[in-house]
Amino acid sequence: MVSIIIPTFNEAETIGLLIKRLEELPFEKEIIVVDDGSTDGTIEVVRKLMEEYDNLRLLLRERKMGIGSAYKDGFRLAKGDVIVQMDADMSHDPGDLPGLLKAVRRSDLVIGSRYIPGGRIANWPLHRRLISYGANLLARLLLGLKIHDVTSGFRAYRRSAFEKIVSSCLSSGFDFQVETAFIASVLGLRVAESPIKFTGRTKGRSKLGLRDILNFIVFLVMLRRRARAGR
Repeated sequence: MVSIIIPTFNEAETIGLLIKRLEELPFEKEIIVVDDGSTDGTIEVVRKLMEEYDNLRLLLRERKMGIGSAYKDGFRLAKGDVIVQMDADMSHDPGDLPGLLKAVRRSDLVIGSRYIPGGRIANWPLHRRLISYGANLLARLLLGLKIHDVTSGFRAYRRSAFEKIVSSCLSSGFDFQVETAFIASVLGLRVAESPIKFTGRTKGRSKLGLRDILNFIVFLVMLRRRARAGR
């Protein structure tokens, strides 16, 4: 079974469509929504769908605690042999998920990549593309990673790999993506990439701000120091 963990914060406009698209996919699954105190009706949308889908679960948290901690808390409820993480805003296409699941049969972690052949980005302004490309380039250079899309939040893990990775993971915010990829590399786990189409959100507002970018840079430096200390 596949456990799909979806963090939410004010995603009422998209979460219903995403859940319905996921439910259409032909494999055994459970969907775990981890909500950080949404006030726009997200919780009500999910609860309504729970009446229709008995494999849909909702974990409520009182406030924003970070996307990384949402995945960790969601994992405590997960029963699947494969753990999937994805965004709630429809930037990740459910149609790409079968490709990730096929690849994870031969890997411990599969990252949905925008930056390998077959991957692409739609509906993103130039400045967001530059920020994303720069962040990935910096992460690869500082940490010595061969992964093309280190910051991607669309991933599939073998359960055993996820357990090993998160037991060493310290971050709770957006830098969770980079740290988990870094830890997987340090542990010698099999990491692969599968092409995805990433679509910039057309509804709602991006949660990424200047503080997140600055914190990301500081975090990369910290990880580099950790890598050097481990040598």
